[in-house]
Amino acid sequence: MAYFQKYLILTLLLLSIFCINQTVKCDDDNDDDDHLDEEDILLAGINSYRATLNLTALIENERAECLANEIADQFKYQPCTNTTGSNTVPGTEPEIFNYPNLLQKCHLNVNTTRDGVILPACVPNLDSTLVLSNYTMSRYSNYLNDTKYIGVGIGSEDNWIVVVLTTNTPEGRFW
Repeated sequence: MAYFQKYLILTLLLLSIFCINQTVKCDDDNDDDDHLDEEDILLAGINSYRATLNLTALIENERAECLANEIADQFKYQPCTNTTGSNTVPGTEPEIFNYPNLLQKCHLNVNTTRDGVILPACVPNLDSTLVLSNYTMSRYSNYLNDTKYIGVGIGSEDNWIVVVLTTNTPEGRFW
């Protein structure tokens, strides 16, 4: 019965996010606005998901967002396959090249990012319903369900979206 209730709540959550995404957009040539919308929709969906579990909402972290954007930009030329993103077998995730340089570019260092986690997902056309389910209905949900994560940065590029979760420990604050 409890499983059914969770499934029903999650289904309603996904439907509500899908309905929110059906807003009218003006004919703007700036594609960056679309990525901001996708990121905002994902954050709202993740925070709604966490609310159904009686967890606090994640707070946006600028430096984690910078890192997420840099990683998404690095992944943009990698194709989506059945083994990318949340479907990846642990240990076979796409490699993040020049990680120390990305940290430096975002004014971070390895000592303040150790406890954080990077969650990349590749979803064709970044369909908001599929993106959210890639995080809430996969192995990534274990991280979203964990109370130690209090902050988030989200970046996207082409078919890739990256969520970076932060903690409030000195090793995970992303300062």
